[in-house]
Amino acid sequence: MTDDESKNKINKKPLAPRFYPTSKFMFRLFTRSQAFIFKLSRGYLWKTINGSEICVIKMKGVKTGKIRSIPLMLVPFEKGVVLVASLGGADIHPTWYWNLKANPEIIAYVGSKKLSLVAKQVDDEKKSELWPLICSCYPDYDKYQKRTKRNIPVFNCQPG
Repeated sequence: MTDDESKNKINKKPLAPRFYPTSKFMFRLFTRSQAFIFKLSRGYLWKTINGSEICVIKMKGVKTGKIRSIPLMLVPFEKGVVLVASLGGADIHPTWYWNLKANPEIIAYVGSKKLSLVAKQVDDEKKSELWPLICSCYPDYDKYQKRTKRNIPVFNCQPG
């Protein structure tokens, strides 16, 4: 190895993975468990994250076609819910965003209710109207939007 190669090797920083494999596995295990227990108990158990209520959304995966159930923060609106694709303020969309765009027909478990809904992404004007409601249900959404450069997508999910 030459001196230049040695310097380059030392100066290169390793790429830091967004999630380490173990923590990604544990996160998935937790969310799947929470969705399962929430649905099994009809919304009585494991119904909050950080003190805020959740709903469980059942949707079809875009790549696999498998049915996925994920817990998301509950933002009740009209006869349905609003979903916020924040991923904690990350600079990428959550996987479920792509599933919802491709397959907007969903089932939402809100407490003991099971709602058949159709998700539509809102425009910026409607998002700004909904934002105070969204943040009243889960205040951290405001921090997430400030943390990322992307415009966090919002979906209005109402009965079809």
